[in-house]
Amino acid sequence: MKVEIWSDVVCPWCALGRRRFAAALARFPHAAEVVVRYRSFELDPGAPRRYEGDREQRLAAKFGSDRAQVRAMHDRMAAMGAEEGVEFRFEAAQDGSTVDAHRLLHLAWEAGGATLQETLKERLQHAYFAEGEPIGEPEALRRLAVDAGLEAGAVDRVLGSDEYLDAVRADEDRARRHGITGVPFFVVDATYGASGAQPADALLRLLEKAWEEGDAARSA
Repeated sequence: MKVEIWSDVVCPWCALGRRRFAAALARFPHAAEVVVRYRSFELDPGAPRRYEGDREQRLAAKFGSDRAQVRAMHDRMAAMGAEEGVEFRFEAAQDGSTVDAHRLLHLAWEAGGATLQETLKERLQHAYFAEGEPIGEPEALRRLAVDAGLEAGAVDRVLGSDEYLDAVRADEDRARRHGITGVPFFVVDATYGASGAQPADALLRLLEKAWEEGDAARSA
């Protein structure tokens, strides 16, 4: 069974959804037969490599709110993250373009399949949310990718070119065709979908439904 997850590495709901999906998968009897692949979705496709200036003020302007509301939103998200074992330190976050991070996630898939891609996804998310790494800077991405187990030469080749950019754009085009406007978004066997950071129980039901109906079709 194939699970595709559209997400962005700077999306806190994606980090929560990823943790909840892992909890659901751990309870799924056929987990060994599930292949998970992350698909690209940029929340801010026009972002520079690194935003300068006051992050809270920029977000307040973006959401039509004020600093206090942004801070309260972050506090609520940090509390939810703590319940799921996800660390959010929004005051340290350094925003920027995520297109290179997505290109490296495609490299990870090609180089080591689901396991290496999962490892890199975790490393990138934790680096952005908990360690204050500048997610759009090639130097930081190179260090994080190598730390996750990617071969340094391959990382340098990708970061020094447009390799996998077409794959990122293809993922985003598929998202549009699926009608995906927000992430995370889970698609099972290209048939069953779920939007948002669903509770683990809901994601487990999605897996069970897809498995049961797929098993019935295979037996027909």
